[in-house]
Amino acid sequence: MKSSVRFQFDIVLSLLTVAFIIITDRLSKIYFAKFLSEGESLPIIRNVLHMTLVHNTGIAFGLFKDHGIIFIIIPIVFVILLVINIYYYKKTQSLSLPYILGFSLIIGGAVGNLVDRITLGYVIDFVDIRIWPVFNIADSAITIGAVIILLQCIPLSAK
Repeated sequence: MKSSVRFQFDIVLSLLTVAFIIITDRLSKIYFAKFLSEGESLPIIRNVLHMTLVHNTGIAFGLFKDHGIIFIIIPIVFVILLVINIYYYKKTQSLSLPYILGFSLIIGGAVGNLVDRITLGYVIDFVDIRIWPVFNIADSAITIGAVIILLQCIPLSAK
């Protein structure tokens, strides 16, 4: 019985995390797209943190610009594979909360950016820390999720 309660908790945690990322990402993109023109920059902390509106037709950090439909197909396949992976491992063994959180952050971020690609043809980026390409909340969620999973994969003796 405890395993079914844990499974239900994991599903609720995952769905809430995914929904939170998608909603936060969408709202922030809508806000900055209405507030700023493309290429316009608003300094928050001068030379450290700016909000700069960028229309990104590439993948993460603006790489591989203008490859169109491939950047819609790849995230869809990736999200499907992640969901299958989670489902498979939940059937054979219990996933730890960090794994579930990491996978959920990646799925939420991928879906958040996918919505932009499908509806706009590009991804709205706006967080500009000046030493890194402009990014958004979905990009951050994907990166944080990947780091969480990577840290879980490192053997205890190496931590």
